[in-house]
Amino acid sequence: MKVEIWSDYVCPFCYIGKRRFENALSAFEGREQVEVVYKSFELDPSFQVTDQDIHAVLAQKYGTSYEQGKSMNDQMTERAKDVGLAYDFDRAIPANTFDAHRVSHFAKQNGRLKEVTERILKGYFTEGLDLNDHTVLAKLAGEAGLDEQETLAVLKEGQFAEDVRADEEEGSRLGITGVPFFVFNQKYGVSGAQPEDVFTEVLEKVKQEEQEASPIQVLNQTGNQENKENDCSDGSCTI
Repeated sequence: MKVEIWSDYVCPFCYIGKRRFENALSAFEGREQVEVVYKSFELDPSFQVTDQDIHAVLAQKYGTSYEQGKSMNDQMTERAKDVGLAYDFDRAIPANTFDAHRVSHFAKQNGRLKEVTERILKGYFTEGLDLNDHTVLAKLAGEAGLDEQETLAVLKEGQFAEDVRADEEEGSRLGITGVPFFVFNQKYGVSGAQPEDVFTEVLEKVKQEEQEASPIQVLNQTGNQENKENDCSDGSCTI
């Protein structure tokens, strides 16, 4: 089974949805057969670095007051606590996430996508780290198992930009307009940070369909009960 997750590093629901999905997956009997891939999605590709804090940016986005923007973030902080995440929006630095997504594709190439995704999310939402800063991104990548200097070179040279755009174009073709968005086996989509039981239900459904679609049914499991002196007595060799 393959699960593709479109998300953005500054999306608070994405981190919550990620954790809820992971909790459901950890209790899923077929979890070892599930491949999870994180895909790039920018909530605001045109975002420019600003001196405003995250409360002001949110208030401006929704056309409301600063106090209301802060209240919305406070409510999100409480939601995050339910899945063991410690959000600190007072320290959060508004960021353009294109470079962070480029790092994620470098991580994917080197087998560290899961670790880098988690580290960048924690760095942003909990530690108040600046994702606009290449040195910060490289340090986070290094802590997640990548080579820090190689990551800096990737960022400086503009590598993996096409990979980010390819993910975004694929998401657009699929009709994805908001994140997190989970796609199971290119067949079922789950939008938003749904409760764990929703993810469990879909995982079980896809697993059942995969089993039913298996083209091979093995019959005569016991084989020939006579002449078991060698490992090939039933017409198949065993280890």
